[in-house]
Parts: sequence; C-alpha cells; structure tokens
Amino acid sequence: MKRTYLILTILGFIAPNIFVTKVSVETGNVLLWTKPAETIAGMYANDISTAFMIDLLFIVLVFMIWSYREARKYSIKNVGMLWVLTFLFGLAGPFPLFLYLREQKMERIN
Repeated sequence: MKRTYLILTILGFIAPNIFVTKVSVETGNVLLWTKPAETIAGMYANDISTAFMIDLLFIVLVFMIWSYREARKYSIKNVGMLWVLTFLFGLAGPFPLFLYLREQKMERIN
C-alpha cells in the first residue's frame, strides 16, 4: 500500500494544481492566495460550488482531528507540516502522504 499512497500523493498534488496554476497565470491570483476576495467569491459562486466547499472544509476538519490523534498514536512527527500543505495545496496530496507515513510507522512497529 505504501507505493500506492506515494503515487496518490504525487497525483493529488499535481492534478488539482494544474487548475490552480492555470488560474494563477490567467488572473495573477498566485496559488489562489494573493486575491482572497476573488478566491472566496469563486469558491462560493453558486449552490453547487458552495456544497462542494462545505463538504471539503468539513473533511479537512475531520482529517486534522484524525491525523492529530493518529500522529500521537504512532509518534508521527511534523503532522502540522501536512496541515500547512493542506491549506496551501488542498487535501488531495497531504492525505495520502499522511497515510504513507502512518503505514511506514505501522510497519516499523510490527
């Protein structure tokens, strides 16, 4: 599974950020952070995008709580860095990266 998690990590960082890069180049809103009002307006542009954003934000919250507990349980260091990556690039890359780190620790324990 570790190899699968690494592949998913790479894909999770690349796939969504193709669109982030496109928007960054087209609008100058670098990583969607330099023009926060435009980013928020786009995220909540209609009911469909609002539903996806609320769902995503809830899942990010669940990931942070769960990863904190699992990191303590398996002594995984620097889980906060994964949270920073989540806020910078989205959940698609950091989540499988955390699963990879967790799997690695579990193998060492067993």
